[in-house]
Amino acid sequence: MTGAVSIAFQSDKGPDEYARLAVAAESYGFDGVSVFGDLGYQPPLYPLLVMARATSRLRLGAACLNPYLTHPVEIAGQVAALDAASGGRAYLGLARGSWLSRVGVRQDRPLRTLREAAEVVAALLAGDDSGYAGEVFRIAPGTALRYVPYRPVVDLLLGVWGPRGAALAAEVAHEVKLGGSANPDMVATMRGWLSAASDRPVGVVAGAVTVVDEDRAAARRRARAEVAMYLDVVARLDPTVTVEPDLLARLGELVAAGAHAEAGALVGDDLLDRFCFAGTPAEVAERAAAVLAAGASRVEFGTPHGLTDGRGVDLLGTKVLPRIRYLTGE
Repeated sequence: MTGAVSIAFQSDKGPDEYARLAVAAESYGFDGVSVFGDLGYQPPLYPLLVMARATSRLRLGAACLNPYLTHPVEIAGQVAALDAASGGRAYLGLARGSWLSRVGVRQDRPLRTLREAAEVVAALLAGDDSGYAGEVFRIAPGTALRYVPYRPVVDLLLGVWGPRGAALAAEVAHEVKLGGSANPDMVATMRGWLSAASDRPVGVVAGAVTVVDEDRAAARRRARAEVAMYLDVVARLDPTVTVEPDLLARLGELVAAGAHAEAGALVGDDLLDRFCFAGTPAEVAERAAAVLAAGASRVEFGTPHGLTDGRGVDLLGTKVLPRIRYLTGE
């Protein structure tokens, strides 16, 4: 099965590095670039604007913004700015977000909040100034963007897990993002939920921590340390995987103490492969091809990519991406 392959960056770099990595991704033939919107990092719009200027083909978007920290009116402005800067290559990623309790933000009614945020953004981009009276967000009549957006509609990606999230995505989104998953079983499960909810076509994106290197042991060692901090969130969301609560609790304790290597040492091979693309170029390509075969429309390789970002992107572009194309018959 053919599918798109994109690459995702953490927003922790300078402008020259963003430009260089984006140019490399485009030259290798990746379909798109995403930037994470994790708490405490640079807002994704900054690197995305840099990369928009440096490229001409890549699809670009934040994966994801959350409407608890950023009001939908501001989200609409950000995606409109990116779409204009990229000449119509932007997409909008929305999710409830993680770790917001650290800054005292409650995440009440996440699906209702995501629905209303998507509706507000869509109305503003379309030039609808009739107002919005939701249960979470309210926009007074006459409120509008004071400029004409590059496009009145941009693709919407929702970061959701579970059948209720799938039902919402089947109604309003173009894609679902399984953030932190390299699990074919979860892709197939999400595909089933979407099909049960609607016959409207919605893509499934599987994206996860990626570490590729010719030195398999080194790649998987780093991957374990990197993925440990995410397991406490995503492992609880995947109904196809059972993880002992004591293990998750211990991982959380070690990560909170900054002992990432020690936490990673507790992550076994099967668990690693469910939530991470890690190993040699051939292994990573074969895992990605299996995810596509399970029904994903797109695979996204996330930070840190390799033992160094540059080396990882180069290996993904020169050795992993061509093998995926070969394995999927593209």
